[in-house]
Amino acid sequence: MENQKISGDRKDNTFDKSLKKKEKELACKPTPAFISASWTALFIGMVGYCVGLWNADLWLNEKGYYFTILLFGLFSVVSVQKSVRDKREGIPVTEVYYGISWFTTIASILLLVIGLWNADMELSEKGFYGMSFTLALFSAVAVQKNTRDLKFLEQQDF
Repeated sequence: MENQKISGDRKDNTFDKSLKKKEKELACKPTPAFISASWTALFIGMVGYCVGLWNADLWLNEKGYYFTILLFGLFSVVSVQKSVRDKREGIPVTEVYYGISWFTTIASILLLVIGLWNADMELSEKGFYGMSFTLALFSAVAVQKNTRDLKFLEQQDF
């Protein structure tokens, strides 16, 4: 009886470590709902933009321009997210790469805005391209963040 009382009063370090590990993991692990929503938004933004281009009454070179802007923008925002996160985590990032990432992101957005401003399209069509482009860029950042968080958790030994 006395042994039970002594062991009951003693802190169990294994349990504490396990609890702290779970707390740390949950603090940075994206939920399955957020992961699904991010991928779904990326898919909807990209496919919607591309379907709009496919059905648009534009010359092939114009379609190529808008498609290239989408790819350029997606790559740029993922690059910005990665370099910002690397800097935050103390991973070396050159200022040149960091600056280029931001410059290309801003350039892709400006190129889309300028292209749409000068395009011979209905205002609603221009809005569609702008919104699907924005959705795709935002969700690409979220997908990159989720992917990086999950990879980080795989490599951790709390």
